[in-house]
Amino acid sequence: MSLLNKKKKSFIGVPAPLGYVPGLGRGATGFTTRSDIGPARDATDISDERHGKPGFANEKKPQEEDEEEDLNDTNYDEFAGYGGSLFSSCPYEKDDEEADAVYDSIDKRMDDRRKERREKRFKEEIEQYRQERPKIQQQFSDLKRKLGEVSEDDWLSIPEVGDYRNKKQRNPRTEKFTPVPDSVLHGALMSGEKITTLDSRQQKYGGFQTPFPGGITPGGMTTGFSTPSADLDLIKIGEARKSLVGVKLDQASDSVSGQTVVDPKGYLTDLQSLTPSSGGDIGDIKKARLLLKSVITTNPQHGPGWIAAARLEEVTGRMQAARNTIMKGTEVCSKNEDVWLEAIRLQPPETARSVCAQSVGQLPQSVRLWIKAAALEEETKAMKRVYRKALEQIPNSVRIWKAAVELEGPEDAQIMLSRAVECCPTSVELWLALARLETYENARKVLNKARENIPTDRQIWITAAKLEEANSNLPMVEKIIDRAVTSLKANGVEINRDLWIKDAEESEKAGSVVTCRAIIDTVIGIGVEEEDRKHTWMEDANSCIANNAFECARAIYAHALSVFPSKKSVWLRAAHFEKNHGTRESLEALLQNAVKHCPKAEILWLMGAKSKWMAGEINQARSILALAFQANPNSEEIWLAAVKLESENNEDQRARKLLQRARLNACTPRVMMKSIKLEWVLRNLSEAENLLAEAVQQYPDFAKLWMMKGQIHEELKQLDNAREAYKLGTKKCPHSIPIWLLLARLEENAGHATKARSVLEQARQKNPKSAELWLEAVRIETRGERKEFAKTLMAKAMQECPASGILWAEAIFMESRPQRKTKSVDALKRCEHDPHVLLAVARLFWSERKINKAREWFNRAVKLDPDHGDSWACFYRFELQHGTETQQESVMQRCVLAEPHHGENWCAVSKAIPNWRLRTKDILPIVAKSLKSVEKE
Repeated sequence: MSLLNKKKKSFIGVPAPLGYVPGLGRGATGFTTRSDIGPARDATDISDERHGKPGFANEKKPQEEDEEEDLNDTNYDEFAGYGGSLFSSCPYEKDDEEADAVYDSIDKRMDDRRKERREKRFKEEIEQYRQERPKIQQQFSDLKRKLGEVSEDDWLSIPEVGDYRNKKQRNPRTEKFTPVPDSVLHGALMSGEKITTLDSRQQKYGGFQTPFPGGITPGGMTTGFSTPSADLDLIKIGEARKSLVGVKLDQASDSVSGQTVVDPKGYLTDLQSLTPSSGGDIGDIKKARLLLKSVITTNPQHGPGWIAAARLEEVTGRMQAARNTIMKGTEVCSKNEDVWLEAIRLQPPETARSVCAQSVGQLPQSVRLWIKAAALEEETKAMKRVYRKALEQIPNSVRIWKAAVELEGPEDAQIMLSRAVECCPTSVELWLALARLETYENARKVLNKARENIPTDRQIWITAAKLEEANSNLPMVEKIIDRAVTSLKANGVEINRDLWIKDAEESEKAGSVVTCRAIIDTVIGIGVEEEDRKHTWMEDANSCIANNAFECARAIYAHALSVFPSKKSVWLRAAHFEKNHGTRESLEALLQNAVKHCPKAEILWLMGAKSKWMAGEINQARSILALAFQANPNSEEIWLAAVKLESENNEDQRARKLLQRARLNACTPRVMMKSIKLEWVLRNLSEAENLLAEAVQQYPDFAKLWMMKGQIHEELKQLDNAREAYKLGTKKCPHSIPIWLLLARLEENAGHATKARSVLEQARQKNPKSAELWLEAVRIETRGERKEFAKTLMAKAMQECPASGILWAEAIFMESRPQRKTKSVDALKRCEHDPHVLLAVARLFWSERKINKAREWFNRAVKLDPDHGDSWACFYRFELQHGTETQQESVMQRCVLAEPHHGENWCAVSKAIPNWRLRTKDILPIVAKSLKSVEKE
């Protein structure tokens, strides 16, 4: 009973809330049955979508969704896409924004990584496209360049362009012109004439009749008026006009060349004398005159206004008005120096002195007026008198004192300078000028007084040092410079080492070498950090060398060596400096000190031995090498230098013994190579072959041994053995380009061009981007008269090696003559600093007979790479053909100093067995003679 009476729960019978799932908190899952969605549900029941779809899915799809999606640009959104996209209506939350930012950063980073590659590919495609489809502008680029060579006479001789169009192309309305005949004009003139005679036709009609232009009509007399020009002949007027025009043209032109015959100087003089005649110019002048009048009226004390007004009148040709104006200005502005100077300038010479006298009377303290007054005098005596009056008024003017002293002799100048330094004690120039005129003892006193009066000027101290040096008191020079630095520092003067070094350079140019060295020793270390000393001093030395101050550079090197006595690089720099700018004695003395401080530096020993050898002192060179052996036992460089010294001086047995000892004590591939080369050049081929067999066993990866073996077999006509040696060499040393070239040339010389091409193809596979291999392949085709295929190969070579100078140089002369200049311009763009390209350009100018330009480019080539022997040989041959004996000797001397070792033609001659004893001066003419003439290219 109690259960029945219990209160009923409020939620019983009430529909479940939307989306409610019973038991969801206990892990139950909602599901939907057929009764939830079927027809059993009453139409009036509340919808119970417990497991509803997401909000964007519950929305009713638009009717247009079934239709075709609108892909118009106006329907596109950068983020959501097109209007019909799947997620276009989703809310854009913060996590979506973060995700998009991450994706954007990744895209940007990937784009940056590919940017360089993409730009490079795009650039290559553009270049390829432009090569395949050049513009018309590029095709005529060589012709445009030639326009710069056209002279002014050629331009003037170009004929006028006529009208070559036919009649149909012309526009008759605008271009057709038919002049009125003179008969029409004559008839018009006669129509107004008064007739006073009877015509024979009047008798026919029996009376007076009125004439008409076309005849006579009956009816009486004429009604026209008479004119005074009734008797004029228009034909004669036209002829007279033509004659007059012809006379004027003949006066203004030359009948031969068409040049004007007007005197240019007289014409310019006439132009200067003309006054502006146009209305606009006259109006401007009137406005300017009115404006300046207003200026000098409202502010008469303004001197520039008076000057401008006077100059306006001067420009318009009214000189008297200009003088009157400026003289009025001197009355109003009597204390203005510029106005007086302008008045003096405008006055004629006869009145300028009086005006100048008035000016100095008004302004006795004006230096410029006194100097102007002196300049107006014609006699020196009068100028001295003016300057002395000026010094009475302005005794402290340095400018006037200097001008006055310049007019005096040595004795009077000395007296005047003594007075000048009293009046102007702070003028360094006056003190120094006085010191130059005094004796040694008096000059020292003068300079001491100058230092007391001007304690902050370094020039007085430097002059004192030069004075002591000139009088052979050398120990005092360095003391004076030291005291100078100490005194200037004490007086608060900053020691600027750059200015002091410039003073040292000037002292050297003046001949004061000791003063120059003292300045360098004293100031070279001021203001330089300890770790930067070596670098800074080397730069200072290079700067002095560039300014031709060799003593300054020598002093810098000496100071650097005193601070860094064990630095090999400093010794080397100093040695090279002495070699280029010093004497042999100074070089040898320096090298003797160098090897004492750096005994392990082989190159210093070798430089000393070479210097003795070149001077012909063979025994001294041997003794230096003996000392080098003691300091550097078993040194390959010293062994080979000793061998070269003996072999070059025909001491073959001593060289052979040295090489035997070297092979026992310090055997290296180079020692073996030199041993084989010695036996080869001495024609002991059997011993050379034995040494080669031993060497290739010991050092199979040294390419030069295989090359020598093949060349010896070639010399003995053993082509199969030579071929085998080269093949073994390419296997052991596949990256040695010369072996591949020797093998290819061997096959070509044997008549096997196909094998030679195959060899070069194999070489290019193992050594990609080798310009030498491509060049040899091109030359094989050229020598085989297959020029078109050679050009194709050259194009491939340029694609693989676009910056190769030897390929560009060869490509220039593969073109026809009209195209070579264009090709050379492209070569210079790609390889501006390549000696092969510069040499090719020089030869191109040589072939075109442009001698000066060719010489200029030859000089560029040898300066860029002095070690390139082909440039020297070509330059020497050019001078033999077009130069003087002096120029030929100059090229020879420069080449001997450079001692070139490289170059295709140079090495072919210098390394030939018959030429092994020849020196540079002997090799140069042989190589020059062997070169192909430029006329045949």
